[in-house]
Amino acid sequence: MPKTKLEDVVYTAIMAIIMVYGMIIYNVALATGGVSNETFIAALHELYIMAPIAFILEFFIVGKLAPKLAFTFMQPNDRPQFITYAISFCICCIMCPVMSLIATLLFKSPSFGTWIQTWGMNMPCALLWQICYCGPLVRLIFRLIFRRNTEK
Repeated sequence: MPKTKLEDVVYTAIMAIIMVYGMIIYNVALATGGVSNETFIAALHELYIMAPIAFILEFFIVGKLAPKLAFTFMQPNDRPQFITYAISFCICCIMCPVMSLIATLLFKSPSFGTWIQTWGMNMPCALLWQICYCGPLVRLIFRLIFRRNTEK
């Protein structure tokens, strides 16, 4: 995937925007009782706040910590696809409670119980969204932007 600092910045930015937007849509739908056309517009109001926070956390902290955690149960010679899934899983396990805490402090009545409930509601969605949809979509977009010459 990303091989240069520029590619890392672009990849992280795309991932943060798409992942955060999906999770905000989910949380707005939970708060309003369902998904409507207005849900997608309402989610944009939080995106400009939450996406930069997610980018900073991912780029400077989680992006370095998650592979270390993943390789506590994965081996370097394991299938690359499984390593990618393991790292994505570790990223979700770190980002979800942190982003749920930040969202609770910014957009809800902050309390320990509210944070735990928000985290608990977000975790299954975040894992599925990341592993099944957002991750593959972002990797596809990244490959389209940064086409590599594989012919030798």
